[in-house]
Amino acid sequence: MATLQAHNLLLSSSSSSSVIASKKHGLRFKAGISKPLNIKNKALPSLSKVGIRETMSSSISNNISIINKLETTPAITIDDKEVDMLVVSKLYAIAEVAADRAEMHEIIGEQRNNWNTLLLNSINSINLIASIMAGLSTISMGDQSPHFLAFKLSSALLFIAATGMMLIVNKIQPSQLAEEQRNATRLFKQLERSIHTSLDQLKSSTFTPTEMDVEEAMEKVLALDKAYPLPLLPGMLEKFPKNIEPTVWWPKLQTRRRSSSSAQDGKMRGLLKVLKEKDEEQYVWHGNLFVKINKCLAISGPLLAGLGAVGAGLIGTPALGQWPVLLGVMGGVLATMINTLEHGFQIGMLIEMFRNCAGFYRKLEMEITEFNSEESCQEDIEMFEMNIALQLGRRVSELEDFASCASPSVKGAEFEGFAGKLF
Repeated sequence: MATLQAHNLLLSSSSSSSVIASKKHGLRFKAGISKPLNIKNKALPSLSKVGIRETMSSSISNNISIINKLETTPAITIDDKEVDMLVVSKLYAIAEVAADRAEMHEIIGEQRNNWNTLLLNSINSINLIASIMAGLSTISMGDQSPHFLAFKLSSALLFIAATGMMLIVNKIQPSQLAEEQRNATRLFKQLERSIHTSLDQLKSSTFTPTEMDVEEAMEKVLALDKAYPLPLLPGMLEKFPKNIEPTVWWPKLQTRRRSSSSAQDGKMRGLLKVLKEKDEEQYVWHGNLFVKINKCLAISGPLLAGLGAVGAGLIGTPALGQWPVLLGVMGGVLATMINTLEHGFQIGMLIEMFRNCAGFYRKLEMEITEFNSEESCQEDIEMFEMNIALQLGRRVSELEDFASCASPSVKGAEFEGFAGKLF
């Protein structure tokens, strides 16, 4: 009877680690011990036989050591695979932060796009009204012209207001700000989806989250924050840089590289050369060109509006004749045309688009370089090639066309067309 009670006690201590099905984040987890039993405090029946007492003491000691080991392991079992729940919780938290960032950038992007539309229409209206007032102030109504001073001063004040507004708008470039937020929204949503996709693979054996995954996800969030800042002043990206650089929205993490006995694949070497020397270079060149154009427009617009203000203020000066009126009217009209060219055609948005396109190709270059530095199986190579081909808007078979550019004697610029067909 004592032996039976002893075995029941051991069974009760081990049954406390039974599987508990619970749902968290859409996954079913098998939890371990929620509260270990204090076996030391259990009152044991007195045994008459020394052999049974020694067996009981040894069994209880083994169960206590197992319980203590499980208690210090914050892990659960999912389909016979241990997963650190703290790491999973951190990844879900980072995914929530990415979703929140995406919503913030989307709201601010809409706001700054409205800025561009409203300020464009407002400045153009002010310039045109000021020009009309400058012209009406010269209309004679006999010996007395009570409207002359009112139109003259109103025109000058409107030109001054338009000049100040144009200086501010040209400094912040609302269309470029809106494009930054649109790109940030897309990339934060992409990051959120990638984290959830990885976590959905917990049910299979293809993914086991570690602290390195948490660190990498956090670095990606911080890299996006740096590439697309939310603050306007200070912290805004330079709108008139001397040289355009591709946007970098990914972190520079130290990757674990494995030695590879084979050289890089010929088509990938050729593709890498074409991407760097042709695709990326064309967007950098166009970006620098449009920065120069935008800078000229940003200077000439307020300058013409300022000349209009000077002309309106000098209307009625006998020594200058009709030149002040001509300067006031023409200055306002030309300032309106310049402002429409700059912000109506959204030159700032085009510059940001060129920067992001160059950054897209640079990211592909980085991915190809890192992949070629690792030893991979055939399945991974095929999957990687398909992914690269899709991002370039090509078929996988078309990647063979770049093998001819792998030779050091062939320049990437000599390739007919561009590597990317998507944009």
